[in-house]
Amino acid sequence: MNCNAEALNRVFLQAGPISIYWYGVIIATGLFLGLWLATKEADRLGLKKDLIVDLIMFAAPIAIIFARIYYVIFEWENYQGAPFWKLFAVWEGGIAIHGALIGAVLTAIVYARVKKVSFWQLADIVAPSLILGQAIGRWGNFMNQEAHGGPISEAAYQNFYQYLPDFIMNQMCIGGTLYHPTFLYESVWNILVFILLIMIRKYNPLRGELFLTYIATYSIGRFFIEGMRTDSLFLGPIKQAQFLSLLLIIGAIILIIYRRKINRVDRKYDGSISK
Repeated sequence: MNCNAEALNRVFLQAGPISIYWYGVIIATGLFLGLWLATKEADRLGLKKDLIVDLIMFAAPIAIIFARIYYVIFEWENYQGAPFWKLFAVWEGGIAIHGALIGAVLTAIVYARVKKVSFWQLADIVAPSLILGQAIGRWGNFMNQEAHGGPISEAAYQNFYQYLPDFIMNQMCIGGTLYHPTFLYESVWNILVFILLIMIRKYNPLRGELFLTYIATYSIGRFFIEGMRTDSLFLGPIKQAQFLSLLLIIGAIILIIYRRKINRVDRKYDGSISK
């Protein structure tokens, strides 16, 4: 469908030669809100807030580095011949959430060993924060006009998309063509997963299951939404996010079953015995 709309300014604040982009502001907002949520949960469980704060301070920059490396590896052809600094230009977009998850999980595993605490408990504490941060972070893609799907047909617009807020559809007007706001689909899905995790947490699931539920449910949504996107990273002829999402769904389910089988009696976070 053809359209004619001016894109929102990607710059949040201009101070001389320094530009602060909405992309970074939105990502930082998700990070700090997630940190606040995780520290509240740690406090509820009787853990020191510093345990979570220190973890996030290590994991956040490492996750961003891994997210960028992951993206650049799969998009290497686009960086050949480009200025060297372009490899680090995350403010222009171009980070992969799967790379961030790999970096964050590896950091948490090492951190848990050093601090002599349970990795699975830490993972459960931060799981709702991760998915909430992802839901917020997708709006950074919105400001950059990325992570969108294919063109919207006239019929689809008349039946549904005309009811979406104008500011969303105007931002999805790129080069005179209106595109599917797949960033919005994933943001909404992530919020639903966040609500599900908060509900599950009330029932004191076995240690590790909240995190594994996050992995599985997020990956289900990502698998289907990725199929609609036009800017996917590829592993040969396969969209790598779909392939990895499928592996994560299967792996999370297997781990839940396996951990229940070998831990028929486990301790809940409140110290009681669960069967």
